[in-house]
Amino acid sequence: MGLGAAALSSFLNPITALGNNQATNNLSFNGGVLGKPHFAPKAKRVIYLFQSGGPSQLDLFDPKPLLKKMNGEDLPDSIRGGQRLTGMSGGQANFPLAGSIFDFKQRGESGAWVSELMPHTAEIVDDLCFVKSMYTEAINHDPAITFMQTGSQLPGRPSIGAWLNYGLGSANENLPGFVVLVTKNKYGQPLYSRLWGNGFLPSEHQGVQFRAGKDPVLYLNNPDGMTNLSRRDQLDYLKKLQEIQFEQIADPEIEARIAQYEMAYRMQTSVPEVTDTSGEPDYIYDMYGEDSRQPGTYAANALLARRLVEKGVKFIQLYHQGWDQHGALPSAIKTQCKETDQATAALITDLKQRGLLEDTLVIWGGEFGRTSYSQGKLTVDNYGRDHHPKCYTMFMAGAGVKAGFSYGTTDDFGYNVQTNGVHVHDFQATLMHLLGINHEQLTFKFQGRRYRLTDVHGKVVKDILA
Repeated sequence: MGLGAAALSSFLNPITALGNNQATNNLSFNGGVLGKPHFAPKAKRVIYLFQSGGPSQLDLFDPKPLLKKMNGEDLPDSIRGGQRLTGMSGGQANFPLAGSIFDFKQRGESGAWVSELMPHTAEIVDDLCFVKSMYTEAINHDPAITFMQTGSQLPGRPSIGAWLNYGLGSANENLPGFVVLVTKNKYGQPLYSRLWGNGFLPSEHQGVQFRAGKDPVLYLNNPDGMTNLSRRDQLDYLKKLQEIQFEQIADPEIEARIAQYEMAYRMQTSVPEVTDTSGEPDYIYDMYGEDSRQPGTYAANALLARRLVEKGVKFIQLYHQGWDQHGALPSAIKTQCKETDQATAALITDLKQRGLLEDTLVIWGGEFGRTSYSQGKLTVDNYGRDHHPKCYTMFMAGAGVKAGFSYGTTDDFGYNVQTNGVHVHDFQATLMHLLGINHEQLTFKFQGRRYRLTDVHGKVVKDILA
């Protein structure tokens, strides 16, 4: 009855056997475990535009005249300071500094520097809050993206959206509280579903991916020959069987499954409605760009994100691949910016004119930055940039952050943070703060330890709060 019973319990119900999981039967379809935020939130919802691959801050938002002046000269050892490099450029005989070939101008009343590659973003800089001093601990894509999305470089932890869905729930019982959109037909570093997974949280908190095409959510529609009434009867009987099983073994995942089946049933009508953008007026399509008429593009997903926040979806994660430019950066980054710049600016403008930006937080950024030296051969009009975790740029707009503001600086070589460094966990703590959550208090006990998104550190960056 001692060790044997404990072992049996762990097989039948591993989560509750290893710690208090704040079980899902305390949750309603639209309420999280917190019941209400810890304090009054500035943001009610988040749209996170994740630029996968690591956009070059040096060619977009953080110009360095010294790099142009010293173009082709070796990166000084005093600046590198023995920092580790990836295997892709670590074997180079030298590290020639590469000044950006693109022109920068100060824009708006805020005077923010923006590259010629981002003309639409340049028009809205007074709505943006730039953080130019981000830094991370990971130097390769998979651990770096996992770190940004889950707070750990190792897979298995809950994603940001899962934490928020677990803590705060959803404002619309007919749609998931956490929706994922991935640009179609884009290639680069792979994106795994665990990036929007629930980790050790109950499974109904994982992100639901909406796809382009006839079936936005896989396996949602009834098979041929089954009516909605038949489906309803089937789910009712299934629920009775699952409740019997729950009484026997008390596995919280059983109730999570019940919740997922019920959500799927309600989504059969709500998802087609929200994903059908055919009723949008022409001026909206023109604002987001011609690509917005093609489902699954970045522009179409940005437009869909606006429709989802109108329906009360709390966290929308939009992924766009292709920013990993180790070589031929000038031509490749032009393509990326052409695909994303107009739609990003349009989304923020659209939210603002509808009165939604006041309580919606929009985030733009990748998993790390790029090096100030060229990976591979440097020519007059061509260069590549390797991964660089020690400094990069993100921007935010909307609920609770200062508009027309830039925070943090990097050194003249664009290689190290100079002032006001913002660690990944600081960013995550600030995001949760804007949603009314004390990041130290939203925890989940698993395998004998209380986990949180920010692991064991992280501080709110109060200087960027409005």
